[in-house]
Amino acid sequence: MKSRKILILLLVLSLWGGTMLFADSASQRVRVIVNGSELDETGLLMEGKTYLPLRQIANTLQSLVEWNDSAKRVTVYKPNVHMFLFQDKTIFGNVARNSRPTFHVHAQVDSLKMDISAVKVTISDPAGRETLIHQEEVTSQREDFWLPTKEIRYHFESAGKYTVKFHMKPAGSGEWAVVSEKTIVSK
Repeated sequence: MKSRKILILLLVLSLWGGTMLFADSASQRVRVIVNGSELDETGLLMEGKTYLPLRQIANTLQSLVEWNDSAKRVTVYKPNVHMFLFQDKTIFGNVARNSRPTFHVHAQVDSLKMDISAVKVTISDPAGRETLIHQEEVTSQREDFWLPTKEIRYHFESAGKYTVKFHMKPAGSGEWAVVSEKTIVSK
């Protein structure tokens, strides 16, 4: 009786292991590189089709993703967003290390094809610490608009690259998506 249980267990384990090996050989992991940067998640090649991590690709391409559960459809939107950084009336991109300049961010948005509920602007220092510098709710939906921030005073404490990011939150979503960014160099 004991040997019969062992024989059945060995048979089940060998079938399970063979199935796992077959499943692994039927699909392959694929490295995904977008704009020269390799993504953390891999794609999957199965039966001649490639399946990619869409949300991570959309983040890399600075796009918005909308999932419609009832239609089982995903849509990727790439709004056209241009940011301009102004000190007084002069566009800038370089600052002195350990300075505290005041500046404004102006974002020009066009071709926005989906409803959004909010926008925000953040700045990240060279160590990656992100600071919120502007946020507002969107009450009327427009395809094209300008968003000027109030005057911002920021301490560029260390040398390096600071990244100003423009985020949008799709309506009905709790997730923010970066749709544009600019770099400020502190020397």
